[in-house]
Amino acid sequence: MKNSIKVERAKKDLTQADLAKKVGVSRQTINAIEKGGYNLSIILALKLAEVFETTIEEIFQLEEKDW
Repeated sequence: MKNSIKVERAKKDLTQADLAKKVGVSRQTINAIEKGGYNLSIILALKLAEVFETTIEEIFQLEEKDW
């Protein structure tokens, strides 16, 4: 699954640690999400969307391999 977490963080001038604190996870989790190596919960996806003031669909996109 592709995501735009890194881009969204930059728009808000947030570090991985800043974002992690806002959504209640570790910095390592944010790093793993950005690299596409973490299957996050819908709750965490919703929290991220709220922090970035957007929708889940704007942040996360399925790739062909996800099917």
